[in-house]
Amino acid sequence: MNWHMARRAERLNPSTIREILKVTERPGIISLAGGLPSAETFPVAAMAEATARVLRDTGKEALQYAASEGYAPLREWVAAEMSAQGVRCDAGQVLITTGSQQGLDLVGKVLIDPGSTVAVETPTYLGALQAFNPYEPEFVGVEGDDEGPLPAGLDAARGARFLYLLPNFQNPSGRCLSAARRAAIAAKCLEIGLPVVEDNPYGDLWFDAPPPKPVSTMLGEGAVYLGSFSKVLAPGLRLGYIVSPAPLYPKLLQAKQAADLHTPGFNQRVVHEVIKDGFLTQHVPTIRARYQAQRDAMRAALEGHLPAGCRWSVPVGGMFFWVELPPQLDATALLAKAVDAGVAYVPGAPFFSAGGHANTLRLSFVTVPPATIEAGVAALGRVFKEALA
Repeated sequence: MNWHMARRAERLNPSTIREILKVTERPGIISLAGGLPSAETFPVAAMAEATARVLRDTGKEALQYAASEGYAPLREWVAAEMSAQGVRCDAGQVLITTGSQQGLDLVGKVLIDPGSTVAVETPTYLGALQAFNPYEPEFVGVEGDDEGPLPAGLDAARGARFLYLLPNFQNPSGRCLSAARRAAIAAKCLEIGLPVVEDNPYGDLWFDAPPPKPVSTMLGEGAVYLGSFSKVLAPGLRLGYIVSPAPLYPKLLQAKQAADLHTPGFNQRVVHEVIKDGFLTQHVPTIRARYQAQRDAMRAALEGHLPAGCRWSVPVGGMFFWVELPPQLDATALLAKAVDAGVAYVPGAPFFSAGGHANTLRLSFVTVPPATIEAGVAALGRVFKEALA
């Protein structure tokens, strides 16, 4: 019996991050690798109370099959939140997804043909490259700087199906686009007819000031917006959403129906029960305060331990530092030595659609206490200094 793989199966590759996370399970390893929210921020008590109420009041409905679009009150909540941010929409444009990662897959399924072009930042989110890749696009990287993609660089993306953009505290770089850069990108996209898929899993995790308004506010029906509850509640719920322009919504819904019928209705009802009366306005600031202290600890550790020639910028929100090593160092090649020294990170090369950039790496600061961050970065510093000797 011979199994004949589809061509798209050849483009399915293991996640570099997920493979590294297996290494971090070894005893004694300080993991600065995973992009996981801190489990200390999960609102266990609030979830337990909401679960009990849902089972008591609407248990039969919560455990039954549900609408593919999502739980109506939750969709209305999302629409109200997005409208408050300036994204004009109603609940009929909101599709609840099984995590925002599914949103990426549905967008790819509906918008990408084999050989069509997708524009991405340099670097960009590895999970998006994985989600889009089976649909056989050609990626075009948009040149950028520390403030994000350069509007002039979008000329290389003329004719692309869309630009995939993470404007807020990007994974992996941690950068946040200024209001001026967002406006310039939106203007250029309107000029050349380039739709935007705006992904915003980290936007609520700001430290000193909230990020500027979404790029979607300037694009009307030229934008798809992806959001998530993973970073502000808990990733195990697997709950995200798409805010879609009306013409695109029916096909995204049909793709959703074909994928899994609907996102778990029980989870949706529990989340709505938790958030409906303003819980996030009290809860999210506690996450920000924790992450900001850990950000500060990593900044101090990097300044104290990394060798000369290393470069990084301090994120103003989110979960990550992006580090550029001296050009002669290879972060992938050095990972094994780092693990032997008791610390793990994510090499940066997989975040670039065209590869290269071997001297880059991503560090996460949110799951490790400050003293452990100090020890982990100190170990990294020793590894990198030895490699430069």
